[in-house]
Amino acid sequence: MTDTKHLLQQWLQPDWPAIPGVQALFTTRQGGMSAPPWDTMNLGDHVGDAPQAVAANRRLLGRVIQDAADRWVQPVFMQQVHGCGVQVLEAGVPQAQAFDACVTDQVGMVCTIMVADCLPVLMAHRSGRVVAAAHAGWRGLAGQDGHGVLEALWLAYARQLGMPADAALAAQTQVWLGPCIGPQAFEVGEDVRAAFTGRDAGADPCFQARAGAPGKWMADLSGLARRRLAQLGLTQLYGNDGTAAWCTFSDASRFFSHRRDAGVLGSTGRMAACIWKTR
Repeated sequence: MTDTKHLLQQWLQPDWPAIPGVQALFTTRQGGMSAPPWDTMNLGDHVGDAPQAVAANRRLLGRVIQDAADRWVQPVFMQQVHGCGVQVLEAGVPQAQAFDACVTDQVGMVCTIMVADCLPVLMAHRSGRVVAAAHAGWRGLAGQDGHGVLEALWLAYARQLGMPADAALAAQTQVWLGPCIGPQAFEVGEDVRAAFTGRDAGADPCFQARAGAPGKWMADLSGLARRRLAQLGLTQLYGNDGTAAWCTFSDASRFFSHRRDAGVLGSTGRMAACIWKTR
């Protein structure tokens, strides 16, 4: 039997003010069954890994969460498509639907986001009534006309609480940003920069010109997300601050990175950010 407490020590837990009845974690690449290049805790079923290994890893994740919650829980995996759709998790909802964010007020439903360079964002109300999560790659973060996955999640979260998406709600909400590709490794073209700065000139500091490469920029994905969240009135932000310790590309021992590994190894695994209610 796998020691789930040992795995919790290897994985990350949000360093934010504790909310009674709310738990969260972020898996690393340690602890699973997958062979290279998905070694070892790959949770993605779409990256070429052996299905039996992925199934075993997902069962292990479920067991770790159940032991932490001390009750039955169900991680709900979505088919992430780099969009802005939000799924409301409730009993009987099918898994693997095409959404990039989810929200729930139900005990036992685990909001689960898979990443391997994109930014995972976890959200919770300080009453413990509602939790939510988003997969924020640059496409979903930029969205259309300034409305991206974080704006969509914020509105769905407010609806789930039956409250207006205003400053009062923001003051009772905390957000954690998990590991993603860092600004020292995330090279993008002018199209990506324009997707953000074309509507928000204030986003310009999140892009630094790459020396000797005209039209190429180093992008701060977590910085862009923090700016979007602040524009929604959310100020209780924790986790990824854009420093090297949070960079999936730079830490091959702990993190999968699609940009680092896929071109060289042919594929890579997926980690998961999870948040759930226990009461």
